[in-house]
Amino acid sequence: MAGLSALPPPAAEAQPGFFARRWRGRLALRALLWPEMLGWGTAVNLAFSGAALALLAAGVGAGWAVSLHFAPLPWNLFLVACVWRHPQAGSGSRGLGLAWLTLMLVL
Repeated sequence: MAGLSALPPPAAEAQPGFFARRWRGRLALRALLWPEMLGWGTAVNLAFSGAALALLAAGVGAGWAVSLHFAPLPWNLFLVACVWRHPQAGSGSRGLGLAWLTLMLVL
């Protein structure tokens, strides 16, 4: 019985990771919307779009530029899904998330 104390803690007591905190709604909605989605998300999308334009200007194939432009799409979808399923999300925050996603697809 002495070996039982060396067992790792149950998974329920473990601190959730980066993605799990966002997916499970354990990050405040305000923090998820403003700095995460509208701040960092927009900056990442602008950087990738700028790099894609630079590739086009350098004469690299359009396929590479389009691929680079859409590279942040999985992250964008993840952020919008996290906002959408957040327990405190209302129609305003959900609409803002969808509007941001649409703008990032076009930008």
